[in-house]
Amino acid sequence: MSKYFSILLSLFVLIVVTFVVVNLKSDRVDIIKIPDIGEFEKKKTCAIQPLFLTKLRVPQPIAVDLSQQQYRGVAFLFGPNLSQSVHPKSWKRFDHFSSYILDPKGHMYLTPMPYITVEPNTFEFQKSIYKLNSNSGKLDIWTTLDEVKAGANNPFGLIALDYDCADDTLWVSAIDESSYTEAKGIIYHIDVQSKKILQRVEVIDALSVKLLESKKGKYLLTGSARDNKLYAYEIKNRELSSTPIELLELPDFNERVRKINIMGKNSLRLETIPFTYTLIAETGEEQSVRENYDVKWNPNLTVWEIKN
Repeated sequence: MSKYFSILLSLFVLIVVTFVVVNLKSDRVDIIKIPDIGEFEKKKTCAIQPLFLTKLRVPQPIAVDLSQQQYRGVAFLFGPNLSQSVHPKSWKRFDHFSSYILDPKGHMYLTPMPYITVEPNTFEFQKSIYKLNSNSGKLDIWTTLDEVKAGANNPFGLIALDYDCADDTLWVSAIDESSYTEAKGIIYHIDVQSKKILQRVEVIDALSVKLLESKKGKYLLTGSARDNKLYAYEIKNRELSSTPIELLELPDFNERVRKINIMGKNSLRLETIPFTYTLIAETGEEQSVRENYDVKWNPNLTVWEIKN
């Protein structure tokens, strides 16, 4: 009897030690298995900075500020500790912006962002994409999607975008009619030259979007506004699939992927915020609620590794 007891005790100790080791490791790296979308690299961008910055002799480095903290609208920061700025008064008239993308000519396209203080034009601003002209520096409405209807229950409209260098198009997401309980978001594929909507894919609440090309194909990565997951949608023949591929899940359910950056080979950086279709976390005033995760695809183990 004592012999069997010693064996059982040894097994129990081994299980406990294994459990402790696994949990200690998980504090550093969370590994989540997903469908394989292929290896990828960081590609050289086709975008350039607005040409008017060169005319103004603004020195490098230059940072784009959409934080809503010091400046209304968009600002370009430069100089020692980025202490100087280019921020004409005319750039304030459309309130704040959520995200931006640059094209090969240096034109900047921006999506709107409601501020915590709702003003008379706030909801109207959420249905347009804005353009900052590379040559003149003039900021104006580029196109308006009248079907986007932000309101008191959900003040968000168009929210994120990315530029496709291959075909001069924009991928833009809207979450205006969605709620905490119902997804009604849309992803638009828009031709830049004609401003024509090439495709609209419904029931996708994308808080962030990012194009990615891998060895297996082309994908649009999306950070969900509804859960703490990162998804991929395959693009074939310029058409976006409506079937999501779940890539990974963040450690905290309350986190949402707000920005997606491709950092290098098989590597992403995700900036996250809490999000509940309200303005509390999106004002930019509470930077402490934002988290950054370095995410790496391990092709040998076919897993994502997440580091905070």
